[in-house]
Amino acid sequence: MNGELFPRERAEIAPGAVHVPDWLGPERQRELLAACREWARPPAGLRTVRTPGGGTMTARQVCLGLHWYPYGYARTAVDGDGAPVKPMPAWLAELGREAVAAAYGDGEGEGDGAGAGGRLPVGAVYDIALINFYDGDARMGMHRDAEEKSPAPVVSLSLGDTCVFRFGNTVSRGRPYQDVRLCSGDLFVFGGPVRTAYHGVPKVLPGTSPPWLGLTGRLNITLRVGGLELPPD
Repeated sequence: MNGELFPRERAEIAPGAVHVPDWLGPERQRELLAACREWARPPAGLRTVRTPGGGTMTARQVCLGLHWYPYGYARTAVDGDGAPVKPMPAWLAELGREAVAAAYGDGEGEGDGAGAGGRLPVGAVYDIALINFYDGDARMGMHRDAEEKSPAPVVSLSLGDTCVFRFGNTVSRGRPYQDVRLCSGDLFVFGGPVRTAYHGVPKVLPGTSPPWLGLTGRLNITLRVGGLELPPD
C-alpha cells in the first residue's frame, strides 16, 4: 500500500491501458532489483542514450534480448560498447505474460493481432526488455514505442521511487493525457487501441522508494514483443 490510508485499486486509464498497483510483492521486487543490478554491469551494460539531434536522455538504459537505440533495434550495443546484448531470460518473458493476464484477464487473443482490449496475440513471447534508471532529476519526454512490429501490449514494471507517469493519446504529444502515480511494485500495461499512445515521465519523486528495497532512484522495466527479423551480425 506504500503508506496510503486506503488501498489503491486497479484502474483502466484508457481502453487497453490498465494500472495495477502493488502487483509485485516485496520479495519479487527484491529479486527483480538484484537481476537489474547484474544486467547493468558491462559488457552491454547501463549506458547513456544519445539522440540523433545530439542530445542525451537523462534516464540511463540497459537492454535485454535486442538492443534499442534511437530509433531501431540491433543485436549488439551499437551505441554503447558494441558487445552482444544480454539474452532475455525465460522467467522475465513469463512475467510479462503474467502481467498481461493480471491486467486484462487470463487467456490469449484470437488470430495474429491483439484484440480491442489489448490481449496477448496467440503464440507471442516477450523477447525484449528495456530497463531505464532514473535518478531524482531524470525525466522521459513524451514518445511512442513504435519500433516493434508485434501489436502485443507493452508491460511496464516500476521499482524504487514513485514517478508521475503521463499517458497520452495516439495522435500527438499534447493533450489529452492523464497523469498516474506509479509506485514501487506497480504494473502498467497498454495495448490494443492505445498500443502506440504517447507517454512519458515528467517527474520522479525522490526519497519515496520503500526503505526495505535498498534502491535510491527509480527503475522501470519495460517488456515488449518485437516481432522482428533482424539479419545476423
